Amino acid sequence: MDSGRKGEAPRSSADAGRTDPHRWWGLVVIALAQLMVVLDATIVNIALPSAQHDLHMSDANRQWVITAYTLAFGGLLLLGGRVSDLVGRKRTFVVGLIGFAAASALGGAATSSGMLFGARALQGVFAALLAPSALSLLTTTFTDPRERGKAFGIYGALAGSGSAIGFIVGGLLTEYLNWRWCLYVNVPIAVVAVLGALALLRDHPGHRESRLDVPGVLLGCGGLVAIVYGFAEAEPRGWSDPLVIALFASGAVLLVAFVRWQSRAPSPLLPLHIVRDRNRAGCFLTMMLAVIGMFGLFLFMTYYLQVILGYSPVRAGLAFLPLTAAIIIGSTQISARLLQRVAPRLLMVPGMLLAASGLLLLTRMTVGSSYTGEILPALILMGLGMGLTFMPVFATATAGVAPRDAGVTSATVNTSQQVGGSIGTALLNTVATTSSAAYISAHLRGPASQAAVVPAGVVHGYTVAIAWAAGVMLLAGLVAGLMVTARAPGRGAPAETAVPESVG
Repeated sequence: MDSGRKGEAPRSSADAGRTDPHRWWGLVVIALAQLMVVLDATIVNIALPSAQHDLHMSDANRQWVITAYTLAFGGLLLLGGRVSDLVGRKRTFVVGLIGFAAASALGGAATSSGMLFGARALQGVFAALLAPSALSLLTTTFTDPRERGKAFGIYGALAGSGSAIGFIVGGLLTEYLNWRWCLYVNVPIAVVAVLGALALLRDHPGHRESRLDVPGVLLGCGGLVAIVYGFAEAEPRGWSDPLVIALFASGAVLLVAFVRWQSRAPSPLLPLHIVRDRNRAGCFLTMMLAVIGMFGLFLFMTYYLQVILGYSPVRAGLAFLPLTAAIIIGSTQISARLLQRVAPRLLMVPGMLLAASGLLLLTRMTVGSSYTGEILPALILMGLGMGLTFMPVFATATAGVAPRDAGVTSATVNTSQQVGGSIGTALLNTVATTSSAAYISAHLRGPASQAAVVPAGVVHGYTVAIAWAAGVMLLAGLVAGLMVTARAPGRGAPAETAVPESVG
């Protein structure tokens, strides 16, 4: 391209990204939608006891309020990413927003547990359209390296803090309105985001010459759903239950078949060159492992604050605010400023070490721990570590991707996040309950000791599971250090590479 021509010379994607006057307002729209999707994975957690009571759910079935969402979301993300590439990201984004709002309204109006489970599953379906289209719109809107760092800093902060914000909002809505508003709140957010998207977002048309990989959809999505479902059922049934084993086995077989099919499919759902790239593969794996540990923390700290320390829903939600603030600071004020100068892994590895150190502090929790003296420092360390990690993961995983693959790459990042969250919740909860039961049976000396032993046993289970989470965080740091070898964008890293212009 002759950059000396005036007027008639086509602009590069990077130039287009720098001259779009609405790009920062577009980021607000994208961030708003992403925040809605991420916080919805946790916003109903604090409201769950109230919803269970109103809709007469059994203890065995109440988990489906959470897992119906994560199953549909994690299992269908790859399909959502490919759909956004085929029909256009802006169109997919708007459809996802409208569908998510409708499903939220249906859930808020639920008159039975089955209706609520179905609405949560529908939310997951539309979130699987919305999340990858949002990230790929961000990828193709901000192609200038300096602006890209700032944009992904904001996006990474929301991705990391959205779950904690969900606890705060859920507590406020549950205590001062009722649990149904934890779902209704999505409707006005989605309306604002739809109007903003129609007015502000720009996109290339979809690549309609490609075909949807139907066998890939069935194999890949089926395998992910089976594995996530297996982890969801492992908690109530046990790891050795025949159904759980069958789900894991069938999921593994389907995913192996999926990989084999993708190597020869004419229009693959997940082009293998995306995951063969060492840096992207390292980012995907780092994200999944980090979220395993993070979701475990959210689960146990919610119950610890409300059940052990006796916090109200609002107070418990606000207790997560320092974690949220630390994630935002780590992502926007540290990672976003340093990524232009240092290699991504020099942010990811220290981030995971900080997060692991925060978790290790929490392993010293007791029934009488002080929030200010013992819990707060751990939450701040955890938040800074996650903020340092999320931003370079998103930026590196999506750097230099051709427009036709932006959606599926974004979907793979989100799939890592959702599958990691599902695995973390099921795996660490099983570790906690098993450890608690063993402690209580070993220390219980009769009815008189029950009042002291049972709470101590519950907290012991939490600390054992949090220690496991710390180990997973350290493993994430090791993966990032060994696999993510990209250089700093200012020194020729992929993040500096302009996204190739769309053909046609």
